[in-house]
Amino acid sequence: MARGGGSDERLRRIEAVADAALSQLGVTDFLDELLDRLREVLRVDTAAILLLDAHAQQLVVTAAKGLEEEVRRGVRISVGSGFAGRIARDRQPVMLDDVTAADVVSPILFGTGVRSLLGVPMFTGGEVIGVLHVGCLKPHRFTDDDVKLLQLAGERASLASQARAGSIDRAAALALQRSLLPTHLPDEPGVDMAARYVPGHDAGVGGDWYDVFALPSGWLGVVIGDVSGHGLRSAVVMGRLRSALRAYALVCDDPASALTLLDRKVHHFETGSLATVLYAMISPDRTTIQLSLAGHLQPILAAPGRPAIALNNPVDLPLGTGPRQPARRYTEVVFPPEAALICYTDGLVERRGEVIDIGIRRLCSAIEPGPAESVCARIMTTLAAEQATDDIALLAIHSTRRDQP
Repeated sequence: MARGGGSDERLRRIEAVADAALSQLGVTDFLDELLDRLREVLRVDTAAILLLDAHAQQLVVTAAKGLEEEVRRGVRISVGSGFAGRIARDRQPVMLDDVTAADVVSPILFGTGVRSLLGVPMFTGGEVIGVLHVGCLKPHRFTDDDVKLLQLAGERASLASQARAGSIDRAAALALQRSLLPTHLPDEPGVDMAARYVPGHDAGVGGDWYDVFALPSGWLGVVIGDVSGHGLRSAVVMGRLRSALRAYALVCDDPASALTLLDRKVHHFETGSLATVLYAMISPDRTTIQLSLAGHLQPILAAPGRPAIALNNPVDLPLGTGPRQPARRYTEVVFPPEAALICYTDGLVERRGEVIDIGIRRLCSAIEPGPAESVCARIMTTLAAEQATDDIALLAIHSTRRDQP
């Protein structure tokens, strides 16, 4: 039968690649089956999928038939280098009727004795995410129909690969984030504490976090922050900022100084990242709070007999916004007996099509001073049911001091 000849043959080839039953397989089995079918319908000897590591600008051999050793060895090809690298760089199919050593950089691929190659770029959202290529051990001239069929297979492989990558990233980000959030809050005199963290359902895990730690001086450090973006990278940056702020807290006497050092770290080591952070220090006698805000929402203070209010402290620029910034500031506020300090990220109060002030007023109305666990439970019951697209981090610190008679 002639390769690619006749409408019946062409239809059979398309059906083999577009078969809906393939979608029922897991991603690894799907890619293996797709490559097997390509070898059959194109009558080729090798088939491989290389996915782009965007950070390293390298193609990583992820699945292969006839080239399994490349997968086992984790072969990487730089974009622009060799056959696959050229396809990724130029974003165009490439056919080689007579392969030479100058055409390929993988010694395993050349060592198979492959004589002819056809490869196409894989796209998602207009961006190259990988390369799909097939090869013959005998000289062969590929056709335009072969190119179209391989492009169709590349589209299916792209969807499956992106679904797997997204699932892995979300799972890794959630695991990382949960591992870095405190498993339990410290048991410190003069306060009781409670917290909540709820990942966003649509946008995926982001960089929200909270932290509470006792300092050697007896002061209590309270942190809540939000790294911009979502996914694994934001969660990784969040973990780095959390650890760094703990270290800076040990050598700084006020929260503004600690955030200044943290901002320097972001500019030097986390270029391109933005984060808002609230860092508060509660005095050893639990009567005062020193507070510094790096672009973060004002905390709420709820005292018995008074309406809950958002504190009117100065807000400095978020971390990572520019190398030259005014000196960061902190203010000191009274922490009344039996009052509650509520810190939160914007996912709790921000709603699409609504100014954020409305959400903050809604939050204030939902707060009644009392034990921290009760405060958190009431807030989440009242506000979080409406949340669906962004992470929520919530931290309540309740003063257990009482007025002296």
